[in-house]
Amino acid sequence: MGQIGRRGFVAAATGVVTSLVTAGDVAAVAASVPRRHAPRRELRGMWIATVVNRDWPSAPGLTADRQKAELLQHLDTAVARGLNAVVFQVRPTADALWPSPYEPWAQYLTGTQGKDPGWDPLGTAVREAHARGLELHAWFNPYRVANHTDPSRLIATHPARVHPDWVLPYGGKLYYNPGLPEVRTFVQDAMLDAVKRYDIDAVHWDDYFYPYPVAGQVFEDDAAYARYGAGFPDKAAWRRDNTDRLVRETAERIKRTKKHVRFGISPFGVWRNAATDPLGSDTRAGVQTYDDLHADTRGWIKKGWIDYIVPQLYWNIGFAAADYAKLLSWWDGVVRGTGVDLYIGEALYKVGDPAQPAAWQDPSELSRHLTLAKEYAGARGHCFFSAKEVGADPIGAMSRVVADHYGKRAEK
Repeated sequence: MGQIGRRGFVAAATGVVTSLVTAGDVAAVAASVPRRHAPRRELRGMWIATVVNRDWPSAPGLTADRQKAELLQHLDTAVARGLNAVVFQVRPTADALWPSPYEPWAQYLTGTQGKDPGWDPLGTAVREAHARGLELHAWFNPYRVANHTDPSRLIATHPARVHPDWVLPYGGKLYYNPGLPEVRTFVQDAMLDAVKRYDIDAVHWDDYFYPYPVAGQVFEDDAAYARYGAGFPDKAAWRRDNTDRLVRETAERIKRTKKHVRFGISPFGVWRNAATDPLGSDTRAGVQTYDDLHADTRGWIKKGWIDYIVPQLYWNIGFAAADYAKLLSWWDGVVRGTGVDLYIGEALYKVGDPAQPAAWQDPSELSRHLTLAKEYAGARGHCFFSAKEVGADPIGAMSRVVADHYGKRAEK
């Protein structure tokens, strides 16, 4: 977040200068996961990002008591703002915010990867969120290993060092290779450990699958493609199938583990531009998840593999390259009749930022988003990025949302 990662890509992603190559259709997959839930109450959520201490903890190395106090303050803020869910990042960089048998403790807690912080952040978050009437969605990043490219900086027992053949450097970061079956199994095992051990309400992923494109760099997965890519028309189709497998297999395993736990994904807001695919949105985004991240977000909805989707519609109403209003309408059409709940990811972090367009200097912009969404039956809630701004309330935008829309508790 915010200053790095998914939100750091937003400005470039909406540019129209990036050239895109249309990939072949993803191989059809016959298996599907049955529809699992009737629609829930309106979601009013916020993300709590832990990567690089974006939201929490405020700095690495705080005492356990200070960390707990800060976490509880975020939960109390959510309640005070009329929210009913928090999306808590518990696996930011192939590590864990619980005592995982698969991966080391996250360095964002103590400043040292693998060092026990002396308490269980995920267990505490689940218990305290539920005590406040909040859902706890555990947010995992499947493939990101590190925000650098030096494996020697990882703890010696880190799976990425034990299995160096699993890891690829790209764009200044290390990633697990999505094309390796053993990687897909491992990351599922690591995430499902939390599902087995804690009373979480949902498994939540953000927009990182294959990494965002970096000009002049190549994701070196040729060897995996040569080994596993037979039968696909091109590498892009093979990569999409790898991502499809991860989503479908994870969905199936969640339901086998705890049937009531939901599975949701928060992708970049543009599946494909209409100029690339007539089924796409009326946008001119420089990134398309289907082509660039090899993530068929629309397909996952149509196949019923996920319970909810939270597209990151991090643009203002009327933005030329990616108009919030047009994308809201498009996503509403995609979920119609599928049983998949649509929640909208809202860019609270942009409000009041002088680097953003004039619309984001207006404290009413986000409130207008929620007003517009009421016109669409498929839109069943919103999630705000992120906790720091929910508390700080830049230029009063969050207060305006609360006053205009969250005066009453969310109904079933």
